[in-house]
Amino acid sequence: MTLQNIFRTISWLGFFALILSAWWLMFRMSGAMGLDVLGTSPVDFLKLCLSPADGSEFWVVYGMSGLMMAAMMGPTFVPTAHSYEDMISARAATRIGFIGLITGYLLIWLGFAAIFSLAQMFLQSQALLDGLGASSAGGLNVILLMIAGFYQFSAAKDACLSKCQSPMVFFLGNWKNGALGGVSMGAKLGVYCLGCCWAMMSLGFIGGVMNLVWMGIATLIMTLEKLPDVGRIITRPLGGVFLLAALLVGANSFGLF
Repeated sequence: MTLQNIFRTISWLGFFALILSAWWLMFRMSGAMGLDVLGTSPVDFLKLCLSPADGSEFWVVYGMSGLMMAAMMGPTFVPTAHSYEDMISARAATRIGFIGLITGYLLIWLGFAAIFSLAQMFLQSQALLDGLGASSAGGLNVILLMIAGFYQFSAAKDACLSKCQSPMVFFLGNWKNGALGGVSMGAKLGVYCLGCCWAMMSLGFIGGVMNLVWMGIATLIMTLEKLPDVGRIITRPLGGVFLLAALLVGANSFGLF
């Protein structure tokens, strides 16, 4: 095995180890809190012990949100990382740039984790989320589903998704060398990815931010959306599903069925 292949193996193993570690930690934290994979607890008093977050608990909430972002968004970046790997094989890119690319991408999502955490704490302070980060208000559910549904049809979604679906085109138009160049490109791609996925990520407040089943399904959907042949087929139908769900949740909230 050549030195180049060794570095390639180490960098990819490190990337996947980061993703698997995030999922493992989320699973362990969920188990330690007495939760099942749906983020619920069969023991009622556990929910009472989990009081709404306040400012002093920001870093705890942020730590959980950061793990969730790494666990969910890491897999969606694999196709892009693979495109960069092709450029390394063609001697147009470097391994240190690969590491910088992933670092820049994750930095954007860790920044979004801070916003997500503040939103969670605010909604909990308004009694719109329970202690497990799940919505306790039918109106909030309808709003989140409507936002996610309409966003699937928006020009902003299309513009961001086109960059995520064509990473090689992005690289050719935004190329920068070295580690800092990789960080810069990774951050730009992270912003585009955030533009694709923020609305769908907000749906975590409906099922609960510790709902591992929702996390797995959302990760799969967001990964498939970034595959050109699949993404073009499922993006708008997903919007229709979200809007239909909003209609059904709203009707149920008003006791129409």
